[in-house]
Amino acid sequence: MSATKIFGTKVGVAIELQLNLERVLQTLINNLDGMVFRGLFDEQWTLLFVSAGCRDLTGYAPESLVLNNEVSYLELIHQDDREHMRRVTNAAVEERSRYCIEYRITHCNGEVSWVCENGAVVVDEQGESVLEGFIADISEQVLAREAHAAAEARYRSIFEHSTEGIFQTTADGHYLGANPALARIYGYESPQEMMSSLQDISRQLYVDQTRREVFRQIMMEHDTVQGFEAQIRRRDGAVIWISENARAVHAPDGAFLYYEGTVQDITERKRYQEQLEHQASHDQLTGLPNRNLLNDRLQQAIHTAMRYSYFACVAFIDLDNFKYINDSLGHLVGDKLLIEIAQRLQSCVRTTDTVARYGGDEFVLLLNNHYSLGTIVKVLERVLEEIGLLVQVGEQELFVTCSIGVSLFPSDGDDAQALLRNADAAMYLAKERGRNNFQFYTKGLNAQATERVMLETALRRALERDELRVHFKPKVDHLGFPVGVEALVRWENAELGWVPPDRFIGIAEDTGLIEPITEFVLRTSCEQAVGWDKCGFGDLKVAVNLSARSFAHDNLPQLIQNVLHETGLPAGRLELELTESAIIESPEKCIAILHELKKLGVRLAIDDFGTGYSSLSYLQRFPVDVLKIDRSFVNNLGPTIGDSHIAKLIILLGHSLRLRVVAEAVETDIQRTYLDAWGCDEFQGYFFAKPMPVEDFKTYLLGKRPG
Repeated sequence: MSATKIFGTKVGVAIELQLNLERVLQTLINNLDGMVFRGLFDEQWTLLFVSAGCRDLTGYAPESLVLNNEVSYLELIHQDDREHMRRVTNAAVEERSRYCIEYRITHCNGEVSWVCENGAVVVDEQGESVLEGFIADISEQVLAREAHAAAEARYRSIFEHSTEGIFQTTADGHYLGANPALARIYGYESPQEMMSSLQDISRQLYVDQTRREVFRQIMMEHDTVQGFEAQIRRRDGAVIWISENARAVHAPDGAFLYYEGTVQDITERKRYQEQLEHQASHDQLTGLPNRNLLNDRLQQAIHTAMRYSYFACVAFIDLDNFKYINDSLGHLVGDKLLIEIAQRLQSCVRTTDTVARYGGDEFVLLLNNHYSLGTIVKVLERVLEEIGLLVQVGEQELFVTCSIGVSLFPSDGDDAQALLRNADAAMYLAKERGRNNFQFYTKGLNAQATERVMLETALRRALERDELRVHFKPKVDHLGFPVGVEALVRWENAELGWVPPDRFIGIAEDTGLIEPITEFVLRTSCEQAVGWDKCGFGDLKVAVNLSARSFAHDNLPQLIQNVLHETGLPAGRLELELTESAIIESPEKCIAILHELKKLGVRLAIDDFGTGYSSLSYLQRFPVDVLKIDRSFVNNLGPTIGDSHIAKLIILLGHSLRLRVVAEAVETDIQRTYLDAWGCDEFQGYFFAKPMPVEDFKTYLLGKRPG
C-alpha cells in the first residue's frame, strides 16, 4: 500500500471522527435539561449562542435571545437579583475564574423560577473574553430547600422556646443535650451550665434515687415511659414534682444510643390535686367534712353499730331564719356566722363523732357509741344551748336558733341514705313545731314522705300523659268588663282526680318540674290569647305566674321571646307575675333580669304585694307595671282599721309609682265597693268569676261582649 493511500485513509478517518464528535456534542448540548450559553459581558448580557434547552427554561426560542433579537437575557433576570449577579460575574471576569450563582428569571408566560448558572470566563476564537456556561432550572430544589430550612427553623424554635423541658441522656445519667426550658425547671441559667453541673442525674437530681432505677427498668422493658412522676431537687435546693415522657433511641442495627424525652414541672398540679382531694371531702368555708366524707363515715358507723349493738345517731341541723340574716346583712356576715356555728358544733361532740356541713345552713352530726337515748338527748340539748348564744360578727350582735331532726340506726333506717332522709323529715317537723327544738323521727313522717314521692312520680308522668290543663281567671275593671286574664295550671289525674295546686306546686318547685310546667302554661296561654281576637277582645292581656326557680333561670328571657314569636302574641299583651318573695331573694340579679324582660315589651307584675320584706328603694328600682294586693289584705275589708288601711296604702303607693293596682280574691260587694272607692284599677275573684276551662272562658267572653 502506498504512502498516499495510507495518508488519505488516515485523513478520512480523522475527518469522519471530527464530524461524529461534533454531532455527538451537538446532540448532547441540545438534549441537556437546561441551557448552554456563550455571551458577552456587556450591559445587556448579550448572548452569542444558546442551546435548544432555552425554550423550556425561558419560553423563548434560541433565535429570540441570540444577539437580543427579541429580548435580552438581562430583561429575564429578576430585577432584585441583577445587581448581585453583576457583582459575582464581575469578580469572575477580574479573576478569570469560574463562578456559580443562583437567581430568578421570568419565563415568557410570566412565571418566576429559580435557576443555577455555572459559568467561566474563556477566550474565544478571536482572543476576546466571553462567558460560557450552563443554566439549569432549580425551582424544585429551592422550594425543597426552603421547606427544609423552614421546618428546621420551626423545630429549632420548638426546641428553644418550648415550655416543656427536652433532653437526651446516656443510660448512666449524663446529659447529651437539653433545651432552655429544662434548665429553667432545674434552676439553671442555661442548658450548658446545667449539663456541666449535673454529671450524675440519679444522685444529684432525684430526691429518691431509687426512682431513677425504676425509670431505667421501665425503659429496659418497654423502651418507653409515659407520665413518670418523681420528686427532684432544684439547684437552689427546692423540691419540685416532675413528669417525664421518654423513649429509648436505637441505631439501625439495634444498638442502644440514648434516652430522649420531655420533662414537665407538675408541682402546681400536685398541689392542686391535693387541694381537690381535700375539697372533695371537706367543705371549703368551714373546713368540716362534706357530704361525701359524711357518707363514708356514716357507712363505717353503721357497720360498727351492728357489730357492738349500740346506736348510730344522725342529727340533721338547720339554722332558723339564716336566709334573712344572709340577705339583710350580706354574705360576708353569713359566712362568718356559719364558721362560728361550725366551731360551736365541734365543741359539743367528741373527737369520735363527726360534724359535717351538708349544704347552705344545714349541718349533720354523726354521734357514735351511744347505748341509750339519754346520752344522745344531752348532746342535742347542749347543741341547742350553744347555738342560741350571742354571736358577735364585727359590730353585729346576732342571735340564731336551730331546728334538729334525729334518726337512729337500726330503728329508723338500715342504710346511710335512709337515716339522712328520715332525719331531714324530722327536722321539718321541728320547724313546724316552733323551731329551736329537736324531734325524733316517727313512722308517721314516713307516710308523709311516701305521699310526696307518689305525687312526684305522678307529676312527672302528668306532662307525658297530657294531664295538665290551663284554667283562666278573669280580671275586670270597675265596671266589671274583662280587661285581662290570669292563667292557672290545673292537674287532673286518672287515679287522684283533680289535684289541688297547693299539693303539687311545691313539689314541682323542689324537683325542677316547675320549669316545663311554666313553659306549658305560658305557651298554652299565649296561643289561646291569640284566638280571643276573633271574639272581639284583641286587647285582652294574659298573665302567667313565674315561680322563684323559673325566674332565676338564665334562659327565661329567651324562652319568653321564643314563645311570643312562635305564637304571634304581641309582647304588650303578656303579663308576667312574680311573687314579692321571689324577687327579694336576690334583688340585684332580679333587677337585671326584669330589665331584660322589659326590653321584650312584656308587662311585669308583683304578686302578693305586702307579704314580703322588699323596701321602697327596691320597689322604685324594679321596672314593674302592676302591683297585686295580696288576698290577706282583701279578705277582711270593711270599716274597721287594719287590713283596710293596708289595702288603701298599697293602692296609694302603687299610684304614686305610676303602677296599676290589682286586687285579687274579691268575693263580696263590700270588698269591691271599698277597693273601687280607693281607686283600685282591676279586680279578680269569685265575686266576678271563678277560674274556668278555655271553652267556658270563651263563652264568658262572648257574654261580656257589648251589643
